[in-house]
Parts: sequence; structure tokens; C-alpha cells
Amino acid sequence: MDDIRVGFGYDVHAFAEGRLLVLGGETIPHERGLQGHSDADVLSHAIGDALLGAAGLGDIGVHFPDDDARYRGISSLVLLHRIVDALGESGYTVTNVDATVVAERPKLSPFVPRMRSRIGEALGLPDDRVSIKATTSERLGFTGREEGIAAHAVVLIRSADGG
Repeated sequence: MDDIRVGFGYDVHAFAEGRLLVLGGETIPHERGLQGHSDADVLSHAIGDALLGAAGLGDIGVHFPDDDARYRGISSLVLLHRIVDALGESGYTVTNVDATVVAERPKLSPFVPRMRSRIGEALGLPDDRVSIKATTSERLGFTGREEGIAAHAVVLIRSADGG
């Protein structure tokens, strides 16, 4: 039987003035960006946490601490590349990703195809193995009040040798 593992990731960042909004490696036009030590790409962070969790390698904060100057402003796509390398060293390869971004604004559907491609490139996956969906929270909670953005991700990994 193949060693197949599932991972789940969740991340949230508050909006901040004077920052770019980066989701899935794409800069999205919006009046505010997200607060964070890196580029604050909440979608990539949720995916990274899901990958690390599936392989039993901890979480993104363990590998890329927010008090380490090396990661200040870093692209989260670079972090995804490094996570894929860590998975490879542990004998795993990524099979697919399914993620959801929760935000009232901006409207994200025009950017989803490019986000899929950017994340796919970082993970070594074709676009058809990266699913990204966008939804609102119907004006409920912190995302509904437009205080920030959340993302959920589920990933499937398998042993690189098939067993």
C-alpha cells in the first residue's frame, strides 16, 4: 500500500495599511495588504502548514520563525519551495492541493487562475492539481468585518518511492 497522507492548514492575517496584498504569490490590487513578517501570503502559509503537517514536520512557524530576520519580507512562494524540498528529504512528494480563501473584499475570482499557476510552480504541480476557491463569510466574524483574510488548505502527499 502506498504511504498516502493528508494535511490540513489554516492561517489568518489582519489587514494593515501601507502593505501590498499578496495571495498565492500574486499581488492583488487593494487599498490594504496583510500584516506579517514575510509577505503575509495567508494562502501560501495555509498550504505550507498543510504540507508540513501531512509529513509530520511541524508547522511553518517552526521552520520560518517570525523573529528571524532572514524571513522578513520573503516571498511565501520561496517558503513553499523550501517546504517541498523538506518533504523530498523526508521521502514525500505533493499530489494535490485544495484551498479556500475567505475574504469579503477584494473580489478574488479574476486572480484565481494565476494564483493556481504560481502555487503549482512552487510545488512542482500542474495547475489541474491545485484548486483554489474564494468565498466570503457573509459579513460575519473578522473576515466579514473586513479586519483580515483567512485561508484553509487540504493537501495530499505520498511517499516518493510509492510505498
